[in-house]
Amino acid sequence: MYIRIRTVDGKKEQILTVSKLTFIEDLKNEIKKVLDIEPDLQRLFHRGKQLENGYKLFDYNVNLNDVILLNVKINIDDVTAKKTALSEADEKNDSVVIPEETIVDAESLYYRVGDAIDCVDQACGAWYEATIQRIINLSGKIQYQVKWQFGDREEPFVVEENFIRPRAYKLVNFDDLRRGLKVMINYNIEEPNETGLWYDLTVQKVLRSVKSITGTLHIGQDYETVKNCKVRPQLDEIFAIEKPKLLKDRDKNSTVELKSTRRRLPIQCKNCMDDLKINCTECACKICGERRNPENILLCDECNGEYHLQCLNPPLSKVPDEDYWYCPSCKNDENEIVMVGNKLRDSKKRKNRLATKEDRKNKDREKRDWGKGMACAGRTKHCTIVAENHRGAIPNVEVGMCWRYRIQASEAGVHRPPVSGIHGRENDCAYSIVLSGGYEDDVDNGEEFYYTGSGGRDLTGNKRTAVQSCDQVLTLSNKALALNCYAEFDSSRGATSDDWMNGIPVRVLRSCKLAKHSKFAPKEGIRYDGLYKVVKYYPELGKSGFKVWRYVLRRDDPTPAPWTEEGKKRIKNLGIEIIYPDGYFEFQETKKKSNQKKRKAITSNEEQCKRTKLENYQLDDDICKIIRKDKLNDKFWQEFSSRSFKGKVQFLKDVTDTFTCVCCQELVLKPITTPCTHNTCLMCLKQSFEAEIYSCPHCRFALSGNYKMEVNKNLSIILETLFPGYEKCR
Repeated sequence: MYIRIRTVDGKKEQILTVSKLTFIEDLKNEIKKVLDIEPDLQRLFHRGKQLENGYKLFDYNVNLNDVILLNVKINIDDVTAKKTALSEADEKNDSVVIPEETIVDAESLYYRVGDAIDCVDQACGAWYEATIQRIINLSGKIQYQVKWQFGDREEPFVVEENFIRPRAYKLVNFDDLRRGLKVMINYNIEEPNETGLWYDLTVQKVLRSVKSITGTLHIGQDYETVKNCKVRPQLDEIFAIEKPKLLKDRDKNSTVELKSTRRRLPIQCKNCMDDLKINCTECACKICGERRNPENILLCDECNGEYHLQCLNPPLSKVPDEDYWYCPSCKNDENEIVMVGNKLRDSKKRKNRLATKEDRKNKDREKRDWGKGMACAGRTKHCTIVAENHRGAIPNVEVGMCWRYRIQASEAGVHRPPVSGIHGRENDCAYSIVLSGGYEDDVDNGEEFYYTGSGGRDLTGNKRTAVQSCDQVLTLSNKALALNCYAEFDSSRGATSDDWMNGIPVRVLRSCKLAKHSKFAPKEGIRYDGLYKVVKYYPELGKSGFKVWRYVLRRDDPTPAPWTEEGKKRIKNLGIEIIYPDGYFEFQETKKKSNQKKRKAITSNEEQCKRTKLENYQLDDDICKIIRKDKLNDKFWQEFSSRSFKGKVQFLKDVTDTFTCVCCQELVLKPITTPCTHNTCLMCLKQSFEAEIYSCPHCRFALSGNYKMEVNKNLSIILETLFPGYEKCR
């Protein structure tokens, strides 16, 4: 398989061909060859995990076309040289004395020292109670030195005049609220039912029956807004916003009156209920519980707990010089800590694997490998449009569709096993088979072929194929394929169906490996050839001298076969072309450059489509009539009618992309078309409403709580016609 190596800055990228059992140190050596970076300076990451030496790509679940990020370590010698140069520059700058600004007291037209005010916290955007400590003139501007009114440790800080306003103290009656009024309310953004912080709110809608306010929430002085915010005020605490008044127009006792008011805030410590007068081991020193001497308090970098220097055992005389300090309960044994770049602890599975006789001889390497081929790449996606035991054709898969690799057919759900030739269940039936020329007794006549069952071979040693070495038995997948025959099951002599067309259909795929034995095989990749029925099955002596089970399958599909003239014309008109995995052409181009051989350039699918004149896909008249009835999605259908599609496959793909539910990422089931012309599954929208999210999942268009969910039956009929059977799987 092939993977991508990309630097963290995104400037360099290389494609490498590797096996899933490639060791990380071997991968680093391959990276050195293409990017000229020493292995010791390489840090590789995949899905948030650092790839460490001694492990394999399989251990980190690296799949086909996955991206591995490369972070290049900094050379310590270069960093030391830069630090030395910077320190010399700092010594030169120390000789330059920067004159301090002269700070003088000033007077304000609206405030005086000691005023109770509301000040916005620029970190969270909420309004807190504070008092003015000093009014100063800084750089020609009047600024205010204020101090929060909560907490004894808070230090004064300087803010501009637009960050403060007079303390809010007047309560607004709920019945006096009206549209457009701006008030200050308590709201918890993360937990709306809990006590939160104080923000400004512009009222848009008032529901007096449930005492609920809907409006625009203003966060911070820069007025970052949250529209359609639903608030249920607790204790009827709705404050009117006070406007600054000139000092000459203010009452003399107004400052004293405002100082006595305190608004509720969320409780940070449930142990002491934020009472600063009592000792608490939760929000103060973890040992003594006292809040004294804040300058001698150490904070743990893990749990953020507070500890006095003298309360530690042994006590400390000064703050440690280390960059990180951990309290006794958070500090781990240094012998148990896995440092960056070291190996992870071996899992039980890995220990058992290393305990084998072969690995005892060579613990650093396992001799067995899966190779670098696509058969071992693994699936990168799964078919969810139908169940695994689905009988018959797969929706959106046309006869004649061809994939470059067999693993892609597994991802499409046509033949799910990546290696096995028969997909079935012993107590049910067979769903699909693959003709690949692996058995010498197979005979392919196109519309009818003789198929040999599985088994009777020794595949130990990671072999893909082997000669017949024992008799086959009618069990497991062999029995599953026999159950497709419309006849009474016979495990000894087999059976022949008198009415074979009533049998269970089985999907048949032909591989390009069959080309040396059959003229009906594709030239490249693996192709879906339609539905076949089992006519009979019987045991006989094979060419190898061992008993094999043979099956006669006959084609029973209304769609013309891909090798006929009619079938070739249909494939051309529908624009069906071989499907390649993501990044395939880029991989081939990289492979071509690395080998430095003159090969014919592989053209992309778009270039091939330009050379082939394809007829635009035309919908059936019955479907067009249903589409015209779907007035709610008229915009999408008009867009489809104005576009030209290269074939039915592209049309169905675009329909799937357009009508995919944003919640479950599947084709919409029982679709609800919202007023904003977006489509969502009925169950997904109900779950959203149960979580009290009354908006469109696509665009957050506001929907009322009593929004009537009506299934768009016309769209449901259209999707069931285009993708028959997809509702049964859901």
